[in-house]
Amino acid sequence: MLEQVVLDQKAGKREYDEKVEAFERKLGELQRELRELAVPVVIVFEGWDAAGKGTMINRLMQALDPRGFSVYPISAPTVEEARRPFLWRFWTRTPERGRIAIFDRSWYGRVLTERIDKLVDKKTWQASYEKIRSFERQLADDGAVVLKFFLHISKKEQKKRFLELEANPVMSWKVTNYDWKHHRQYEKYTQAIEDMLAQTDTAFAPWTIVESHDRRFATLKVFSTAIRAFTERIQPRREANGSTGASAAVKESAPQAPAEAGLNGTSLLDSVNLSRTLTRRAYERKLDEYQERVRELEHQIYLRRVPVVILYEGWDAAGKGGNIKRVTKLMDPRGYEVIPVGAPNDVEKSHHYLWRFWARLPKAGHITVFDRSWYGRVLVERVEGFCSPEEWKRAYREINEMEEQLVSFGAVLVKFWLQIDEQEQLKRFTERQEMDWKQWKITPEDWRNREKWSVYKTAVEEMLARTSTSYAPWTIVESNCKLYARIKTLQTVIKSIEGKLG
Repeated sequence: MLEQVVLDQKAGKREYDEKVEAFERKLGELQRELRELAVPVVIVFEGWDAAGKGTMINRLMQALDPRGFSVYPISAPTVEEARRPFLWRFWTRTPERGRIAIFDRSWYGRVLTERIDKLVDKKTWQASYEKIRSFERQLADDGAVVLKFFLHISKKEQKKRFLELEANPVMSWKVTNYDWKHHRQYEKYTQAIEDMLAQTDTAFAPWTIVESHDRRFATLKVFSTAIRAFTERIQPRREANGSTGASAAVKESAPQAPAEAGLNGTSLLDSVNLSRTLTRRAYERKLDEYQERVRELEHQIYLRRVPVVILYEGWDAAGKGGNIKRVTKLMDPRGYEVIPVGAPNDVEKSHHYLWRFWARLPKAGHITVFDRSWYGRVLVERVEGFCSPEEWKRAYREINEMEEQLVSFGAVLVKFWLQIDEQEQLKRFTERQEMDWKQWKITPEDWRNREKWSVYKTAVEEMLARTSTSYAPWTIVESNCKLYARIKTLQTVIKSIEGKLG
C-alpha cells in the first residue's frame, strides 16, 4: 500500500491560502453541530518520526473550539497502565458524546513500536489486531466518528528532517538515539505499518494515508477528510431530527415483550435444583475454612500480579449483598474493591455503556467485585426499554469481546447468577417489608420488577446462553438456601483462582 503513495504532491501557497480559511470555518461549524447532535469523535494521528504529527495536531486545534476537545500524547505505558489490559488507558480516554478526543499516537503502538522493539511477543501483537478492530467497531456502533491518519514520508525525507532539527540548537533535543535507531529500522517499520493498515482499515474506522512531504498539502488533506467524515455523520442525524439540531442522545425504546425462554425453547433456569441446602453447622465449618483460603489467595494473586474480577447478577433479594460480604470478610481491604452498580449518571450516559466498567477494572494483583455489572445492558436496559433492540442485541458480542480481553490479559473472571424462585422472592420481599431494620432493602421498584418476572426470565435465559463462554463461563448459584449459595460462591472463587495460579 505505501509503495503506491505519491509523496511529492504539493499545494501552492495561493491554493492553500484560498482553501484553508474556508476549511477552518467549516470545521468550526461542524464541531458545533457535532456537539449539538451529541456525536463523539476520535481522531488518531500515527506516522513516521518527524512526519509532522505535532504540527498537524496543532494546526487542527486552531480550527476548533478548545472547549470541545482533548489531546492525548501517548508514550510508553506507565507502571499503572501496564498492570491493566492494553486498551484500558484508551477506553478511559474515549470522549463523551459531543466532544473530540485527539490521540498523538495511540493503541497502534502495540503493533508498531512494541512489535519492532520486541516489547511483546508475536502471539500478543498478532492477537491485538482483533482487539483493536473490536474496540473501534464498538465506538463506531455507539455513534462515534473514528478518523485515523497516517502521516507518510520517505526514509530520505526523514533523515533530512532529523539533520535539520539537530542543526537547530533550540530543536535538537527532539532527535534522540532512539529516533535514529528507528530510522535504521525503516524497512522493518514499513512492513509493520503495511500489516497494520491491512488488518485495521475498516469501513467503520478507515485509514487515511497523508502524503506529508509538503505540509500545506498534508494540512489540506487532513482538513478535507475530517470535513467529509463529519458531514457524512451529521447529515442523516440532521435529517432524522428535522434539521432542528436536537440532541441525538439514545432514545428509549418500548419495553421488551415476553418471548420464548432460552435459545432453543428450553429453560435453563427451570432445570436448576433449588432444593439444595446446607445445615448451619456444616455452613459455619466450611465458611471459616474457605474464608481463610480466600485471604491466602488474595496475597498470592498480589505477589503473582494476577487481576481478579468477580461479578454478581441475580434476582432482587437473591442474596447478592450477603454473599459478597462473606466472600470479602477476611480479605485485606487494600487489595480489593466492591463496586455497587446502579443506573448510570449523566457523565456515564454520555459515554459508551462499557466505559464506566473499563474505568473500574482492577490492576494486576488486585480484586474487583461488581454488585451487578455490564450485564445490565441485556437485562434491565433491555426489559425497561432504556436502550434499543439493536443496542442490546449487539451487546452480547461486545461483552464477550471485553471479557475475552480481560482473560487474555491474565485475569481471573468469575460470573455468578444467583437463582431463586418466585415464591422465595415473595417470602423475602415480605420479610423485608415487615421488619423495620430491613425495610431499606425493599423499594416500589422491586415490586414493579417482580411483576415482570417472565420478561426478565427470558432476558436472563438469553444472557446466559449467549455470554457463557469457554473463557468466561457463568456459574448458576442455587440460592433458595442462602447458606448453600454462600459456600458455593466461595468454593467457585477459590477453584477459579487456584486454577489460574496452578
